[in-house]
Amino acid sequence: MHARLRRAITAAAALALVAVGLPATTATAAPYYPPDDYCLGQCADLLPPGQNGNATLVDILGNQTLGTYPAHSKDQLGRYADLISGYTGLTDEQISAFFGDSGFGVPANQVESTVSPRSDVTIVRDKATGVPHVTGTTREGTMFGAGYAGAQDRLWVMDLMRHVGRGELTPFAGGAAGNRELEQSVWRNSPYTEADLQAQIDRLRTSGGRGTQLYSDVQNYIAGINAYIDRCMSARNCPGEYVLTGHLDAITNAGGPRYFTMTDLVAVSGVIGGLFGGGGGAEMRSALVRVAARAKYGAAEGDRAWAAFRSQNDPETVLTLHDGQSFPSGAAPSGATGVVLPDAGTAAPVDVTANETGSATSPTTAVTSALTGLTVDNSRPGMSNALVVSAAKATGGHPIAVFGPQTGYFAPQLLMLEELSGPGVRARGAAFAGLNLYVLLGRGTDYAWSATSAAEDITDTYAVTLCDPSGGTPTLSSDHYLYHGTCTAMETLKKTNSWKPNTADSTAAGSYDLVVKRTKYGLVTWRGMAGGVPMAFTALRSTYQHETDSAIGFQMFNDPAEMGSPTAFTNSASTIGFAFNWFYVNSADTAYFMSGNVPVRSAVSDPNLPMAGDAAHEWSGFDPAVNTAAYTPPSAHPQAVNQDYFVSWNNKQAKDYGAADGNFSFGPVHRADLLDAPLRAALSAGAVDRAGVVKIMASAAVTDLRGWKVLPKLLRVIGSVSGSDPALASAAAKLSAWAEAGARRQETAKGSKTYAHADAIRIFDAWWPKLVRAQFRPGLGDGLYQSLTGALQINESPSGHQQGDASALPGSAGESQPHKGSAFQYGWWGYVDKDIRAVLGDPVTAPLPAKYCGATVAACRTVLLDSLSAALAEPAATTYPGDDSCAAGDQWCADAVRQSPLGGIKQSLISWQNRPTYQQVVSFPAHRGDDVSDLALGRAASASSTEGSNAPGRAVDGDPATRWASGWSNNQYIQVDLGSAKTVGRVIPGKADPPSGLIGVW
Repeated sequence: MHARLRRAITAAAALALVAVGLPATTATAAPYYPPDDYCLGQCADLLPPGQNGNATLVDILGNQTLGTYPAHSKDQLGRYADLISGYTGLTDEQISAFFGDSGFGVPANQVESTVSPRSDVTIVRDKATGVPHVTGTTREGTMFGAGYAGAQDRLWVMDLMRHVGRGELTPFAGGAAGNRELEQSVWRNSPYTEADLQAQIDRLRTSGGRGTQLYSDVQNYIAGINAYIDRCMSARNCPGEYVLTGHLDAITNAGGPRYFTMTDLVAVSGVIGGLFGGGGGAEMRSALVRVAARAKYGAAEGDRAWAAFRSQNDPETVLTLHDGQSFPSGAAPSGATGVVLPDAGTAAPVDVTANETGSATSPTTAVTSALTGLTVDNSRPGMSNALVVSAAKATGGHPIAVFGPQTGYFAPQLLMLEELSGPGVRARGAAFAGLNLYVLLGRGTDYAWSATSAAEDITDTYAVTLCDPSGGTPTLSSDHYLYHGTCTAMETLKKTNSWKPNTADSTAAGSYDLVVKRTKYGLVTWRGMAGGVPMAFTALRSTYQHETDSAIGFQMFNDPAEMGSPTAFTNSASTIGFAFNWFYVNSADTAYFMSGNVPVRSAVSDPNLPMAGDAAHEWSGFDPAVNTAAYTPPSAHPQAVNQDYFVSWNNKQAKDYGAADGNFSFGPVHRADLLDAPLRAALSAGAVDRAGVVKIMASAAVTDLRGWKVLPKLLRVIGSVSGSDPALASAAAKLSAWAEAGARRQETAKGSKTYAHADAIRIFDAWWPKLVRAQFRPGLGDGLYQSLTGALQINESPSGHQQGDASALPGSAGESQPHKGSAFQYGWWGYVDKDIRAVLGDPVTAPLPAKYCGATVAACRTVLLDSLSAALAEPAATTYPGDDSCAAGDQWCADAVRQSPLGGIKQSLISWQNRPTYQQVVSFPAHRGDDVSDLALGRAASASSTEGSNAPGRAVDGDPATRWASGWSNNQYIQVDLGSAKTVGRVIPGKADPPSGLIGVW
């Protein structure tokens, strides 16, 4: 038995005894745990709204006319929503009220269905949530089963994602503006020809043993998907969305889903990598700030102002590695050359659309897509959080992790749950639809892992000089550039999309071309003049043309042989090219590692700004034909083992690891503070248990970052408000009361749909954009202020509204998707905080270049009160505009999280919460090699009384369907004779109704 598992209990009679002070006590047999499941009931997870994401046409019509739901399509939504109203007194025993058990296997009495789509694989679904448990006798069968089960649950979403990845969403789903915006963003980030996609697949077979295995896994996975397509077509129960979008005739059964290909996985990988695993590539946004700062302050002072707002290494920001570890990266080298700044007013992002016809000529549509606001921006991957506590700081002596990805909210979800068991594969957790050949985030036999987006700098911007091959004068629209002194043609990547109305999307017919130019230095993203010379600015991403390479790491995560220790975990994670923060726990250790193919840059290259596209500034070992280079070694990546705790919410990783080029968000106020400060405080008072960590996460999920950390300082400046202005006095009092209560956006009671401190929240929401404008615009001037809003948006509110001044550039930074849950990742809260502290005379490390709110407290107070007065005059309907889910002015509804319908099933709104979509709560009490057999199994049992035939022996007979039941009087007990003195780690009661009792002893 593992040393941390032991807790010696020696009883004179060698008995395990449970006494229960309830009448009519029952005790079921011990929970079912396979012999290689070392979590023993301490692993839980949740993914709303439900596992079942395939609805037939009848299901969809029933939902939309009668409000009925297919089985398992919403049975995880209620538990997910309820946590924020039930977390304050949470205990470990109550975690199961809000999370499902993520143990391996399915007890016989909990099996809902069993299918064997071919002889070497079985798919068992459990009654509780309908999750597929795929078991293959061969690896090929396991992969086939993963594809088949994935299609059972997410065929329509898989199809959506492959069309998104190919930039072909509108012909498939309709021409709604949101669909167009998404496919355009994909075409900017990862445009590919079919030959490009196939090249990634072909390369797998020459990538060593793991690559060869991946190729085989993908083949069998695709075969499983296509087998299900055959099955649903023959049974005539394919997802009803195919009918609603005109791809399947409900009468004749003509049409239907096309077979999937191996290249479809590459297309989907590009979308997921861009949404969550990118970083860097926003040098132009940063350059525009520097140009504007120089115009405002002059070159030297302007560069210092740019650096102050850039916050690349702000010493006040929260860190994941907080023990002083230093991982220098991203600083401009001394003697850097080749920085290319665009001439003021000349630079603009390229338009990737051309030849628009019909409805494509209008930027808006009457139809609102479920994907509205969702775009792929490699420079701003988003979301996800993690709290990990070391064994030394955890109650019981085993690490605790509460972590998961924030991937937005959809119905069906982009993610799906699964368990995969076969040769070299043993894992349970979540995977993206269309990529579920491996569990991407989850648990293995005695370990668990998860990730947050790192926004690491894996993309650079090059400035290439435009030329005319005939020797004429180039213009900004020229399609040739100088490469190593030769005028070279750009490659044109073009796709023509057209759409017509369908039942699901009535947008009128239209069409356009998606067009991107590709160079040796990447994709052309901006054009502008530099020193009067026409230039194209390109984005070169290290993972472009290499999305499939990262799958090797996920393959290793699913193999227990590759994940037995922190060292093994780091080795596995280091094979992933996407930029992620990875976290790992087993029964004794915790670990962190940041993955990503960070190119080794030349000694004279400044990665923070656009650099000259020439040989002197190329990546080390760069081969433009296949986009490969030398990458920084794993030892240079931020990493740690058994730090007292780790937190991550897309914050800065470590000291001296600079924020990527266009990332201005790593300042003194960051949403990771909502995790770090409470966890640090809790650990200073002693060890924490699983419930304690969940409570910290849940509290952060309903807290307004601005109100929690910035508002108290604003109120210090305002001070006492004279009774001569009762409206301002009342507002200040309400804001103060809300701040003192923790600045939470939480209902007065579960289901009330009204916030406590609702007036204060409305006032603050209206005030924030007006406050920022009044505080900074006069001092910065219009030019610098506007360029800064292009680099860092003013606000990212729960509702997606109250954006304030925003950049007019289409490539500017902006997060305004409504009802998305995630909030407060990007905003000016750090700038406001630093400036207010400077005015107050509080210590400020790395201050801004001036006191923008005013030279004195009195002057700043006037600015704040004037902007607050303007906020009080704003109608609630302006602060919270109406949409297709909410009436104008409805505060709770505006904030509420919507499971955006990717298909025909619509879900209810839930109260706002800022937390992972898929979330794990894990703590392993045992490790591989430990004896985790049930000491009570089959032992002699006796009890104070028995009801009917439910004798004590039924609590230890190994059958989950049987139980012991007592008489109806109080103070009943059951005892089990273990035969001799035993070392006991845990006693686990089975569950009954009402819950109580024993019996499982380990």
